[in-house]
Amino acid sequence: MNCEPLENNLIDIIKEEQAKLGYQKERIRLYYPLSSLNHFFKSNYNVHEMKDCLKEFCSFVSPRLGAVDISNKGERFCFSIPETGSEYVHEHTEENEFIHTLVKVVSRHGCSMEDILAVFHQYSQQVHIEEVHHGEFDYLVYFEQGEPDTYRYCFHIEEPHIIYHRYLPEDYQDLGLEQ
Repeated sequence: MNCEPLENNLIDIIKEEQAKLGYQKERIRLYYPLSSLNHFFKSNYNVHEMKDCLKEFCSFVSPRLGAVDISNKGERFCFSIPETGSEYVHEHTEENEFIHTLVKVVSRHGCSMEDILAVFHQYSQQVHIEEVHHGEFDYLVYFEQGEPDTYRYCFHIEEPHIIYHRYLPEDYQDLGLEQ
């Protein structure tokens, strides 16, 4: 079982949170649906099988993230990462320059999509930009070559602000929002 993709995603989310809110040595709770976890493990586990799989995952990440506690309500899993996990990410992983730049631009009052797209183009000239018309989001943006990451960034314009969500490619596909 390859635990690295899920661990890397947890670290990415913690880095994004720290870019938005600043570093705090604190417990962090992150939630995943069963379908997302199955994407990480390239599996089709049911809830009970996933619980067994996640026991092995907890052992794998404990040297870095500490004693991660995982609970679930049905197909929704909660990862409770102790203070040592947020501290590890802050002190032992490289800052994600792209996320820091994106967060800084998006948090600015009066930010425009042109400002956001300029951030993407700062990191790659091969950027997929798609205006979407399904009511959830206004734009889908991602790096076509997967560098600096493979996430799907979904932007919604709420004048004078723009908000975003990012998804794994498989999770975005699961949303059924593709045109």
